[in-house]
Amino acid sequence: MDEKGGAIVSCYRQNNFTDFCTGPHLPSTGRIGAFRLLSIAGAYWKGSEKNQQLQRIYGTAFPTEEQLVEHLRLLEEAKKRDHRKLGPALDLFSVEETAGPGLIFWHPHGTIVRQILEDFWKDEHRRRGYQLVSTPHIARDELWRMSGHLDYYKDNMFTFEIEDAGYVIKPMNCPGHSLIYKSRLRSYRELPIRLAELGTVYRYERSGVLHGMMRVRGFTQDDAHIYCTREQILDEIKGVLDLVLTFLKTFGYEHYEVDLSVRDPVHPEKYAGDDDGWRMAEGALTQALESRGLSYTRRQGEAVFYGPKIDVRMFDAIGRPWQGPTVQFDFNLPQRLGIQYVASDGSQTPVVMVHRAIYGSLERFMGGLVEHYAGAFPLWLAPVQAVVMPITDRTREYGRKVQAGLRDAGLRCEIDDRNEKIGAKIREAQIKKIPFMLVAGDREAQASTVAVRSRKEGDLGAMDLEAIRDRLVRMNADRVLGP
Repeated sequence: MDEKGGAIVSCYRQNNFTDFCTGPHLPSTGRIGAFRLLSIAGAYWKGSEKNQQLQRIYGTAFPTEEQLVEHLRLLEEAKKRDHRKLGPALDLFSVEETAGPGLIFWHPHGTIVRQILEDFWKDEHRRRGYQLVSTPHIARDELWRMSGHLDYYKDNMFTFEIEDAGYVIKPMNCPGHSLIYKSRLRSYRELPIRLAELGTVYRYERSGVLHGMMRVRGFTQDDAHIYCTREQILDEIKGVLDLVLTFLKTFGYEHYEVDLSVRDPVHPEKYAGDDDGWRMAEGALTQALESRGLSYTRRQGEAVFYGPKIDVRMFDAIGRPWQGPTVQFDFNLPQRLGIQYVASDGSQTPVVMVHRAIYGSLERFMGGLVEHYAGAFPLWLAPVQAVVMPITDRTREYGRKVQAGLRDAGLRCEIDDRNEKIGAKIREAQIKKIPFMLVAGDREAQASTVAVRSRKEGDLGAMDLEAIRDRLVRMNADRVLGP
């Protein structure tokens, strides 16, 4: 009770059962409609493995049996999509106990998807005037003291000493980007400057809260920081929102919600920056959202201390929300690190600084993609886009010719020339969720065709090699989301 509450403790009692919970609960169990006990599990008190393990009982209740049945159906569907099961089953990634919890090992197939995500990200950012940078994985703790991170986040940092000097394994990229900006004096004529990095960072998370790729200790942020003037900020935020919408559409997230988190005007002392800066920042975010026709929920008092922000929640194929893109102003770091530019009148003026991430992290975004598509990636994201299946030893060489032609066209194609029945090969390809299966028998070899089978559409019949090659190349280039 001492840990659960303060001067007032919320307590609910049902017969002999006492629940320390903020509630409120129903006045009587008779008010409960349809319910189901789901599972039991052990849980460490406060998520720390150093504390006592408690027994946790999971259950759910709904007003009607129909609503309960639908909820249970969605739970079963969620289990089928669980990236922690599909990831290893599809040879995408693993967490190795020998190395430690919360650290992701990307397997060859997973690395292919990761590289596709990275290449798309880099191309889109270069096209929009971002400059790609790379910063060290460690830095002296003095940098993190100057930035304020050592005061606020020390418990979540990995620290060590070298030659009697303290160092930090970087938990975020913004101080490094700011040092690059500050490496020389910047003129207003150079602004805006947009620095972007796929930067791997490390944060200490208790083992009790780690969860597959969603909550880890090492992850790669798709970080970018914009340094600009106040006059430029509205156009910069609009540009970020355009980039966000492009990514959401490309990856098939059609349903999303937007939050605009602003400060509590009653307590301005809790926030860095001045009133004019906050009014400018909140106004720019609001105008940018409205100019793009984006509906949003204004959440007063939920801004972080260093600036207002926009958060986007993406909803997957079965309606679950995932943390998505974020855009944050920062009045704290420019002040702490003295990040300035030379204005037209020769004065040194603080920059307006914006943090923004589109994926959030490659690990979390990948985990969400696996569950969104239930592991059945669209062709352009699939690690293996097509598999050639010779029916007999006589057509093995022809199958290799087909594979070589597709690979020469830039497609990811494998060949299954094992001495197995064709039905078994097709079943295995379906389990591996390969988009296209190309069967090569004697008839196909003589006619220079393949019998095409789609993962989703089934048997598509015979196609000549040029036709199937062109179809797959076009689907890949257009980033088609369908079968």
